[in-house]
Amino acid sequence: MPNHTPDLTKQAPRSPRVRLGGYVILPRMLDKCRATLGGKNGEFTYACPLDQRFLTFVGVDPEALKKQVAAGKSDGEILQWLETNSSRKPSAGEILAWSMAQEQRGPADVDSREYFNETHKKIAPEREDISTWFDLLDLDDYVSYGGRA
Repeated sequence: MPNHTPDLTKQAPRSPRVRLGGYVILPRMLDKCRATLGGKNGEFTYACPLDQRFLTFVGVDPEALKKQVAAGKSDGEILQWLETNSSRKPSAGEILAWSMAQEQRGPADVDSREYFNETHKKIAPEREDISTWFDLLDLDDYVSYGGRA
């Protein structure tokens, strides 16, 4: 069992903006993985489409990563494992560019734009500063755990 199992029924995972080894998404994904292993993931899903963006970029199988997390490895140990086992082995520059692009990514097609707008309207229709997926995730996490939009 992992040393630190976040209870995502009581608190949100880390923001997708938080970086580990330069990678956005990774710390959030590790929180969801640990919570899933501990049966405390609530409505969060490990290896969701957002996680898949990271997994595809680095070239790592979600089940192989999950085994490492289940072994109780820390964030730093997971990062070392990724650097060794990634099929892509992106450079620091590629990681930076990818992370920056993910931070700026918004809905790209009609279906995703519709979902984005509906979710935004439900959570905080008066907020005009929500334009990226990370903005929406951060806002949803905040409101879902008692914050006021």
